[in-house]
Amino acid sequence: MNRFLKWLLAPLLAAAVSLASAQMPQGPEVAARAYLLVDMTANQVLLEKGADAPVEPASLTKLMSAYLVFDALKSGKLALTQSLSVSERAWKMPGSRMFIDPKMQVPVDDLVKGMVVQSGNDATMALAEAVGGTAERFVQLMNAQAKALGMRNTVYKNPEGLAEAGHTTTARDLAMLSTRLVRDFPEYLHYYSIKKYRYQGTPVANDTNRNLLLFRDPTVDGLKTGHTNAAGYCMVATARRDFPNLAGGRRLLSIVIGASSEDARANESQKLLNWGYTAFEAVKLFDADQAVVTPAVWKGQESTLRLGRTEAVVVAVPAGRAARLKTDVARPDPLVAPFTKGQTVGTLKVMLDDQELATVPLQVLEPVRQAGVLGRAWDAVRLWIK
Repeated sequence: MNRFLKWLLAPLLAAAVSLASAQMPQGPEVAARAYLLVDMTANQVLLEKGADAPVEPASLTKLMSAYLVFDALKSGKLALTQSLSVSERAWKMPGSRMFIDPKMQVPVDDLVKGMVVQSGNDATMALAEAVGGTAERFVQLMNAQAKALGMRNTVYKNPEGLAEAGHTTTARDLAMLSTRLVRDFPEYLHYYSIKKYRYQGTPVANDTNRNLLLFRDPTVDGLKTGHTNAAGYCMVATARRDFPNLAGGRRLLSIVIGASSEDARANESQKLLNWGYTAFEAVKLFDADQAVVTPAVWKGQESTLRLGRTEAVVVAVPAGRAARLKTDVARPDPLVAPFTKGQTVGTLKVMLDDQELATVPLQVLEPVRQAGVLGRAWDAVRLWIK
């Protein structure tokens, strides 16, 4: 297989999909140190350069901080209406700020806006201390979560992204994190599309979201920018555009690392997104919970096993080539019960001409329990004869 064949997400998510180099359309010239374009709907890497090179994440670090904050909100550890004190440490944070101080009691909802919209290091620190107890403990949680998400080349040293030795990530790890952030916490994605925000009683300075694409492209709804002298100008951008036969539309994610300016990172991100939508088309092969195959089962209470995916099976295909797709299922034989719902059994291979375009793990859609003693004995005889 070739260098474009990559697993982007863990098996618990939808299938990982990859393209053979001979089928890959020619990508645009992107003026950035590293970049990555992902079709999130198909879980497919469309274009990349330097995706595994270590980079300084700058304020893209706040994507992981947000992940942990959103998880705390979802679990009930924090509430959006809850007010938090501002520590001296949070108040004195350098760099980009929300301008909160120890005299304030700030609602979590406002702190999240300060972290996401204003990229406030003070807001991020206040939230980190609330979730982790201390910033140091929060950083431990960040690294543990990175490991759990499969971010093998990421090490966090702080919650906010200020330059610090050893504080590194990669474009691919950022794609993993951003994909999970969107999928695991869709109820909080709206924070990333807020264009302007400032907390009452604070200066007007730094009230505008630095994601310029929010002001240029109505389909862009996130996510985050970052900048330090070492990292250059960085952006993680995601867009959702309507697409025939795809409920919820088609979502792409671009990662741009090390652009030359704020305007350049927006231009290069827009270039990647536009290219992805035009160079590839999304093809839905099967609906969510639709059986791809129903093979026979031995020694089970049911005679067949329904294999498919709990989400629609979608692949990104070079534009104009959808009619040349072929599919084939590879699975163990014989299939002997029991089988649990969600268990991976076999794969769906999608071919474009004579090359493998995608490999999609198939899941058990309905459990099949083991048959009784007589049923198992009878099937044992039939299997022996077979």
